[in-house]
Amino acid sequence: MDKISLNVLGLTYSQTQSGAYALLLSEENGERRLPIIIGGYEAQAIAIELEGLKPPRPLTHDLFVSLAKTVEIKFTEVNIYKLEEGIFFSELVIQNRGNLIRIDARTSDAIALALRFKCPIYTTEDILNKAGIILDFDKQQKHVEEGNEQKEEKSPFRKTPKSSKYSSYNLADLNGLLDKAINDEDYEKASEIRDEISRRSKEQ
Repeated sequence: MDKISLNVLGLTYSQTQSGAYALLLSEENGERRLPIIIGGYEAQAIAIELEGLKPPRPLTHDLFVSLAKTVEIKFTEVNIYKLEEGIFFSELVIQNRGNLIRIDARTSDAIALALRFKCPIYTTEDILNKAGIILDFDKQQKHVEEGNEQKEEKSPFRKTPKSSKYSSYNLADLNGLLDKAINDEDYEKASEIRDEISRRSKEQ
């Protein structure tokens, strides 16, 4: 299989399916992007790992990681190997006691686990030719600048603006709010607070 390495670029609300999200993967040595529509729970599992948030209790994917490490299973890679009727098919490639094992998985679950195990993600040239897109970044930047004057669209990865609703809090209060949001499993709120803390750290 002609393997092409992919990176996770980000998440956004789907423009075509209500309640769904678009996971955007980027070709490592190219300009093509691979958008994949996933559900809300799967988007949250991916967003939590990318945002560096630590839930008070392990979520399903975190439990899987703990189990795999306990029984000494090593994740080698994730392959998105087929696209059929708009559905992406993926497999987990693992090593156990010297044996290489391939396990069928939903693409959203496979990506969530790849991020946690820090293993590479691959697809094929055929899939990128069928579903890959090339973004016009100049046009996209212009759209973003124009959008600043409009209502900001909610997204699991939106960056908190300088005039955020948390700008009046001091760092101690922000850290307290962050801990509470994580304990309450309100990861969207936690992401916003963490962005505000990160913004202030960069300004110091």
